[in-house]
Amino acid sequence: MARTHKRKFTMRSPEEKEAIVLEYLNDPHGSVQKTAEKHGIDRAMFRRWVKKYQESGIEGLKSKTGKGNHIGSGSPFCGLQRKKNKTREEELELENLRLKVEVARLKKGYQVKGVGSKKEYVTIKGSNTRS
Repeated sequence: MARTHKRKFTMRSPEEKEAIVLEYLNDPHGSVQKTAEKHGIDRAMFRRWVKKYQESGIEGLKSKTGKGNHIGSGSPFCGLQRKKNKTREEELELENLRLKVEVARLKKGYQVKGVGSKKEYVTIKGSNTRS
């Protein structure tokens, strides 16, 4: 059966998901379809919520995507570069990190020249790096 309308994507907090799942679990005559339609959730998605809640509780309902859930998100400097209003301390930490990365690259024998899509990694073996 084809769907005739599209659902609007809504990001829900784990607490909201838990409340909806508990509403379904506590209603003896409740059905997945009725509860999902009432809250505008896809039935398959709602079934996954119920299964995850029964297996892991509210921890299972936490999103594994979105802000802060990407590779490198454990770093205290992640996103610091894009932050608009940095404190002086944050600016110094970021500059210190940049210098450490540059030193590590030089120790490995290459330099970065250019910016963005024109960035290239140039080996420095055999060239004089002192100015």
